[in-house]
Amino acid sequence: MEDEQEILNRWRLVLGRYASGQLSFSPNEARLMEMEEALEYLYEREYGEEQDIRKERGGGSGDSQLTVPKWLQKIKKLFPKQTVEIMERHALDKYGMTELLTDPDVMRKLEPNRELLKTILSMKHLMSGEVLTLAREIVRKVAEELMRKLEQEVRQSFFGKLNRSMTSPIRSMRNLDIKKTIRRNLKNYDVERGQLLLKDIYFSARMKRYNSWRVIICVDESGSMLDSVIHSAVMAGIFAKLPMLDTKLVIFDTNVVDLSGYAEDPVEILMSVQLGGGTDIGGALSYCEKLIDYPYRTMLVLVSDLYEGCGYENMYRVSKGIIESGARLVVLTALDMEANPDYDRNAAKKLAGMGVHVGAMTPEELVGFVSKIVV
Repeated sequence: MEDEQEILNRWRLVLGRYASGQLSFSPNEARLMEMEEALEYLYEREYGEEQDIRKERGGGSGDSQLTVPKWLQKIKKLFPKQTVEIMERHALDKYGMTELLTDPDVMRKLEPNRELLKTILSMKHLMSGEVLTLAREIVRKVAEELMRKLEQEVRQSFFGKLNRSMTSPIRSMRNLDIKKTIRRNLKNYDVERGQLLLKDIYFSARMKRYNSWRVIICVDESGSMLDSVIHSAVMAGIFAKLPMLDTKLVIFDTNVVDLSGYAEDPVEILMSVQLGGGTDIGGALSYCEKLIDYPYRTMLVLVSDLYEGCGYENMYRVSKGIIESGARLVVLTALDMEANPDYDRNAAKKLAGMGVHVGAMTPEELVGFVSKIVV
């Protein structure tokens, strides 16, 4: 069990210095007092206009001498990494401490992570000069980390399938073709001993059939789709490196921007996104339809919550035309690690009835889905 004083220390940190008359830290607990100061610097903002009144009534040693850079440095020293990320997110999202993203010295101290990436994408319009350069570096680090995690799944799905019609010179247990080995050695069966003598052992080759497919990823950049935008950019970057895929990337709101030329560079894609605005799904699909050269070897992946702002009938009409051409049309209502979608269910039902594959996927599930079709 926790020591009683340890429990009291935790309660004191929760309640803050205004509880000093009722709860005291353990003797010589300078670290706890530093933690209290760091927590108070952020969470006293919760009281808004009441903050000055509380300072007059409460005890303590006067106003905090912390600045944002010093506060960031302090919380990294005092708290675990996960706690630091939560506090940084609260500072930006809950308390509007935009100086975290407009001061170069502060930006250098921020911990690159997916939540910070989302905040940068939402607020990059406030950045310029050195701050914008530092923001791009954070975006690059997070995007590269996501790509590293997903590329292994891609390699396994696209290059890891066994081809049992071909024999491999690579003698690996992972490639062992047991059925072929037994079948070819049946002639060596020793009846007296009841043993099968293996004179020849066969190994399967790995498939490398490079059937050129065009994959068009069409991404809704509305604010509610931020997680999906991030993972769409990362997946486009990975797909663009595969020899069997010709990858196109299009982002849209009421306008359409073709970023196919930057498909291998998720950073450039993400820094080009303008979150918010209206939504013209039909217009985006019409543009993508023009990118279809060989329908039976084309997959169009629409990443959208399906809340159409420019008339559903046009979206349905264009979708029907794409399907009837022979191209595969897939609608992902979410593409992120959790795949918890918020989408227009009526539109999804209508599209599914037309033969569109509609669903939410994690990036790993998308990899498996695409590889089954094109490999």
